[in-house]
Amino acid sequence: MRKIILDDNYSAGLPCVATVGFFDGVHLGHRHLIDRVVGEAREAGLQSVVITFDQHPRQVIDTAFKPLLLTSFDEKMERLAQTGIDACVVLPFTRQMAALSAREFMQEVLSRQLAVRCLVTGYDNRFGHNRTEGFDDYVAYGREMGMEVVKASPLVVDDISVSSSVIRRMLADGDVETAARCLGYRYGFTGTVVEGYQQGRKLGFPTANINLDDGRKLLPAPGVYAVLAGVEESSEMRRGVMNIGNRPTFHGDHVSIEVHIFDYQGDLYGRRLKVAVCHRLRQECRFDHPSQLVRQMREDVRLTNVFFDKELES
Repeated sequence: MRKIILDDNYSAGLPCVATVGFFDGVHLGHRHLIDRVVGEAREAGLQSVVITFDQHPRQVIDTAFKPLLLTSFDEKMERLAQTGIDACVVLPFTRQMAALSAREFMQEVLSRQLAVRCLVTGYDNRFGHNRTEGFDDYVAYGREMGMEVVKASPLVVDDISVSSSVIRRMLADGDVETAARCLGYRYGFTGTVVEGYQQGRKLGFPTANINLDDGRKLLPAPGVYAVLAGVEESSEMRRGVMNIGNRPTFHGDHVSIEVHIFDYQGDLYGRRLKVAVCHRLRQECRFDHPSQLVRQMREDVRLTNVFFDKELES
């Protein structure tokens, strides 16, 4: 995949089949749409292109909006590169672009600058100023400028029409397993291990306290999770238990991310850790005495091993 940052000096390449969107998460619904783009491009003998943006468009329209994202920009690019498209064009989203009507965007950006000959839209996708126009309008505008406009069907998983907003709600509810089925991969994040409160070590369960690489990254609901974790430079991922929450047993006053990695020996401070969130074990609880927490943590470890052992058997 070629990545092209579009600026005023960009000149259109070969005519292409394209789709446009933010593509947060690059989930199975996006893959379904992109597969349609690739198929249409091969049939027409054209290049296939995904057109996306350098930031969430709503951030430009509403400066108070703070998006919680499924993927960082780099993660999104990595996942788009795995889809088989020929190129990804990244549009710097500005107030000037936000002011364009759908017709102006199609004419000036898609047709004139990017030589789009066929535009594949998502089943619910809208673009242009205030998003007041819809698919029938896009078809009519495209006909005027020699651009075919087609609509991809939705992808349904477990009776759910897959979308980024639906997946965000699943994660906010702690339903990481259904989210993974819709994403096509386990949700996760990376971050740097920082010094914590040492309470886990005192209890016999040393934890890595993680500072996220991207503060805009959406965290699953507070609770205790079975995870796979490992240092970023290694391919090895070990079983572990993660707590997201404010440590009520120790009267914590802010949300922290703590991961206990099974059978790990070594110093993790300052290293970057990658975490895949696999299964929610329980809600975060307050215990009256640390000994009660220790008993629960032993049970969390046991249940985590049961979960992963069942996976190996299936």
